[in-house]
Amino acid sequence: MAEKFLSVGDVARRSGLPVSTLHFYERKGLIASERNAANHRVYRREILRRVSVIKVAQSAGVSLAEIAEALSSLPPGAAPDTDDWARISEVWFDDLTRRINLLTALRDKMGKCIGCGCLSVKTCPLYNENDHLAEEGSGPRLL
Repeated sequence: MAEKFLSVGDVARRSGLPVSTLHFYERKGLIASERNAANHRVYRREILRRVSVIKVAQSAGVSLAEIAEALSSLPPGAAPDTDDWARISEVWFDDLTRRINLLTALRDKMGKCIGCGCLSVKTCPLYNENDHLAEEGSGPRLL
């Protein structure tokens, strides 16, 4: 039978994260450890799934604050079930879809402009004649 608890070193090895990152996640409230009889920090096995979600979400550009908020809805000290993960997925769905659309537009439109030097009024997707987009506020508007 598999051990119920993993040492911090085991979690680091299995997740591919340094121990310092696991301690950081714990200080931020993203994961929690317990202490064994020898007063060593140990983690429940299901922490690996949580750490995986954190890693993937961070790599997709989800902030640690957003991750912490989503994970706070999971049951403490118990393995999240399918419904728990589905709830997080629903919360992130619209935001991730928006990010995907922005990244796709950036990829598709930037490829037409970077390095071409033309800045043609007729074909440039980023042209902003007379700065009319300033009325909409600061930052990029056409992507």
